[in-house]
Parts: sequence; C-alpha cells; structure tokens
Amino acid sequence: MANQSFPGPRMQREAVTIRTMIGMYCRDHHDTQDALCAECAALSDYAMARLRRCPFQEGKTTCAGCPIHCYKPAMREQVRVVMRYAGPRMMFRHPTMAAWHLFDGRRKEPIKQPKRDAVKRDA
Repeated sequence: MANQSFPGPRMQREAVTIRTMIGMYCRDHHDTQDALCAECAALSDYAMARLRRCPFQEGKTTCAGCPIHCYKPAMREQVRVVMRYAGPRMMFRHPTMAAWHLFDGRRKEPIKQPKRDAVKRDA
C-alpha cells in the first residue's frame, strides 16, 4: 500500500499511517466499508497534499512535533479528531504501524532537507 508519489520510506509510511487512521475513523463513524465518505476522502486528499509539500520530507518528525503548522485550522482540527479516535486503536489493529509512528515521533526536531535545485547544482 506504499504510495509511489513519495520518494522515501519515511514519507510513504506517514502517508499509509494517516490514510489508515482516516479509514478507521470513517468506517466507525460514517458506517462506510471499503471507501471513504466524501468528507473523509477530502481530508485524506488534503493530508496527502500537505505531506507532498512538507519541507522536511524524510527528515520530518510527526506532524504533532513539527514547528511548521501547514494545515488550515479547520483541517487541523479534523485531523486531531481523527487521531484522537484512531490513535489508541492503532495499537490493536495495526501494531507495527503504531510502533513506527511512535518511533518517528521521538525525533525532537525535523531535519531540513536540501532544496532539490541546490543538490542538482552541486552535482
């Protein structure tokens, strides 16, 4: 279920984790089965767009520990609601994913990645 639009394993893992959490929330609150409702699909799309634009990429911590708040306030609150619900349940439904998320959250500060253009010029 890795997303090919994310170049590294850390970002792919983050994308799968947030999608899984949104899916759990949607199934349990909106009585959906395989697909997300329109509201949850919009939240998932928004979260993926924010991950793609994250300046830290592979050096990122979890969003809760990030110094940059890139979510709009309304979307940030929706994600908080989803995570408050799905977070504790992840340990039972997806323990490996939950463990990785906890491990990724241990990073105190995100590591800023060099700009792609700067890397190309130096090469």
